[in-house]
Amino acid sequence: MSRSLSMRGSMRSRRDLPPPEKTIERLESMVAGGNFYEAQQMYKSTSARYITAQKYSEALDILQSGALVQLKHGQVTCGGELAVLFVDTLITGELAYSEQNFDRIRKIYEAFPRITVPHFLGDDYDDEGHQLSEAISAAKVRAESCSSFLKAAIRWSAEFGTSRNGSPELHVMLAEYIYSESPETDMTKVSSHFVHGNDPKKFASMLVNFMGKCYPGEDDTAIARGVLMYLSQGNLRDANLLMDEMKEQLKSANSDFPKTDLIQFIKYLLPTLERDAYPLFRTLRQKYKTSTDRDPVFQELLDEIAAKFYNIQRQNPLEGLFSEMFKI
Repeated sequence: MSRSLSMRGSMRSRRDLPPPEKTIERLESMVAGGNFYEAQQMYKSTSARYITAQKYSEALDILQSGALVQLKHGQVTCGGELAVLFVDTLITGELAYSEQNFDRIRKIYEAFPRITVPHFLGDDYDDEGHQLSEAISAAKVRAESCSSFLKAAIRWSAEFGTSRNGSPELHVMLAEYIYSESPETDMTKVSSHFVHGNDPKKFASMLVNFMGKCYPGEDDTAIARGVLMYLSQGNLRDANLLMDEMKEQLKSANSDFPKTDLIQFIKYLLPTLERDAYPLFRTLRQKYKTSTDRDPVFQELLDEIAAKFYNIQRQNPLEGLFSEMFKI
């Protein structure tokens, strides 16, 4: 009998959890006062009680507020942890991908600090580059924290949204943040997220920017990788859009595509795929093999393109480097 009464009392206390506004106000004051760790533990424990009571909306309010206020005060690790818990709560509550939920994720994303890492030592850095090293370490923390949050959000959107690969908008966010904030930018990852996104114009702008600061020989490889990734997904439209937009932006900057065999191959490949012309496709691969061998993944991408456009079966479908590229 006492156990039954205890259970009923527990259920009643869960139902009687107060509105979260006062809790949010109190915890925000704690953060403003510099009590970051103590507030963090309370954000986690308080939101957990609402989640246990299946009051997911209230838990989300608490976690979003916590992520925003911690990030506002430069507490990237704390804010990122609460941001991931926000997504975990969406999953626990089986809450659908919606404009409202996307907007909440976007607001958290926009709160992550964006501090450009210097690419050279200036007067503010000592001879041993200690301050530069600290700046790079901080940038890695920011990039990893925001990436973990957005990757979790993409997985949630894939499970509870309509896109099998996750929200295109979230992919674009992640691509932008990796490119702009990572001290060691992984262009393959950046491109794969843009390809799963919905903004080839923004992708083109990023590639044009990359051309202005990359090492010789990296520019045409990055352009070709982006185009071939689109084509490996059967997306000829956005592959053409990417090239057309880059052409316009480069023209405005009084510049042009790199004049290399690899770019020439891409320019021939795109119109070839608009026709039932597998023999020509195969001839192009053979003629430009020296150029496409520069990146180990290009041959796998071209195999997948042959499968998508000409129904030529891959020997090892979705294995090796190709499958690794498109992992979240």
